[in-house]
Amino acid sequence: MTAEAAPTVSKSQRTYEWVRERILSREFSPGYRLVLGAIAAELEVSAVPVREAVRRLEAEGLVEFEKNVGARVATIDEAAYHNTMETLGALEGVATALALPLLTTSDLDRAEALNAEMRRLLEDFDPVRFTSLNEQFHRVLFVRCPNPHIGELVGRGWNRLAGLRRSTFSFVPARAKESVAEHQRILELIRTGADALDVEMAVRHHRWKTVSAYREASHSTP
Repeated sequence: MTAEAAPTVSKSQRTYEWVRERILSREFSPGYRLVLGAIAAELEVSAVPVREAVRRLEAEGLVEFEKNVGARVATIDEAAYHNTMETLGALEGVATALALPLLTTSDLDRAEALNAEMRRLLEDFDPVRFTSLNEQFHRVLFVRCPNPHIGELVGRGWNRLAGLRRSTFSFVPARAKESVAEHQRILELIRTGADALDVEMAVRHHRWKTVSAYREASHSTP
């Protein structure tokens, strides 16, 4: 019996991994123009897998297209991102704490299921899908906030965050595993009837740790 042949990595996948690695290592820094022909020549492939890889990276928020320029590594207003994340952490912590008396067992089970799906996703990481599940998880916990003004501000924060960065986890994938563990800790606090202030601070610090991870990744490589 012959051994099964190892699966062949497609040219598109190989190109995607090659470009993504250079973006995450910041060899290709924010604003760096991605010349598709040059990448194709470097990897000895046609333009087709390069375009496919770049479109995939665009969906993850790592690449953007600019008129008359073409594809380039996505840029971000880091100050706006940091400010939004810090503000969202504080507001979401308060909203979750206020929502505690109104959360049902069904709500917590839903959040648990979402976090379990995020944990499974760590095996074959998809940062955009992970980010979507992350938002759903948090919304389950704060959506019952009885203060409509705070709830509205939290919603605005999430919308602003989506406009600044489609997926933070594309840039700090190692943060995903820590995030899942922190979600579980937040759920444990809620299920065991922890003080509202403890829950509020857990949610706030959870968000702020992501800010710190992003800041460290942004400055770790020139």
